[in-house]
Parts: sequence; C-alpha cells; structure tokens
Amino acid sequence: MSARTIRITEARSGLDVSALLCPDKAPENCAFLWDYLCEPRSVPGIHAMWTGPEISCPVPAAHLEGADYARPLPPENATLHPQPGDIVLAYVPALVWGGNPSPIFDIGIFYGPGARMFFPIGWLAGSVVGQVPAAEREALAAACGAIRRNGACEVLFSRGDMPR
Repeated sequence: MSARTIRITEARSGLDVSALLCPDKAPENCAFLWDYLCEPRSVPGIHAMWTGPEISCPVPAAHLEGADYARPLPPENATLHPQPGDIVLAYVPALVWGGNPSPIFDIGIFYGPGARMFFPIGWLAGSVVGQVPAAEREALAAACGAIRRNGACEVLFSRGDMPR
C-alpha cells in the first residue's frame, strides 16, 4: 500500500522534498490539493512577510478558473502555529482580503519554529495537509533560507508516492 505524497522542488535553491499527505485529518483540503496536482504545477513562491518561516505559494487564479476542485474549503486539521515541515493550505473566500473578487488558495511551506498564521486581515487558521519527513527538514530549511535570500521564485508541485 502506498501513501499519497507530493513533491516540492525549486531549482535555484535546491529545494527537493516530499510531503506525506494526511487525508484522514484534512480530507477536503487534501482532496483539493491532490486534484489540483492532476498535473505538475508551477506556482509563484515568495518568503512570507507576516507568518515567519514560510514560503508562501498562492495558487494563480488562472489555475482555478472553471475547476471543480476550486470550491470553498472548511478548516480541517487547523493550526494557527504551523510546525517545521508542515504544508498548510490556507483558504480565504472572495472579497475577504482587500476586496479581492476571487477566493485565495495558498500553499504554505513551513520550515522553521515560530511560525504563525497571522496576516494583515488578522489570524487565519490554515489546514495542515501534509508533513515533510523529519529526515528531509534540514534540507528543507536550507533551501527555504536560500529562497529567502534570493527572492521570488517558481515552486514546482507534483504528485508522488512513497511506500507506507
């Protein structure tokens, strides 16, 4: 039996990790991410300003147009303080953040201690949808540090499988 995983890569920083999804704890949010990754997706990434040690990857609106999976998401496996290695899906309904007419789906890659789900609109619980294995977290932190120094990048998300 295999568990569902996603692979997260970014060439310039050397980021190349896998994350084990947790559909038993966040079924609708994991289903969104899995369906979204029916094909590999390049998503803009930038070091977060408000949340601390996070690479924020907002899903482009063009990736959501007309997609069945682009529907409101409930909070599941919610956190306000992500831990190192957490992959967090944040959902913000349309018109909530600065009047943005489209909903916002953001994939957060958390790589260090002290993270918080605090934004200009206030506290927003995110759903932990996956976890980078402990053995890969040092490499995750090093690559995310490089992204922080290098600036904006393109993060590639794809499906993967790892034995359970």
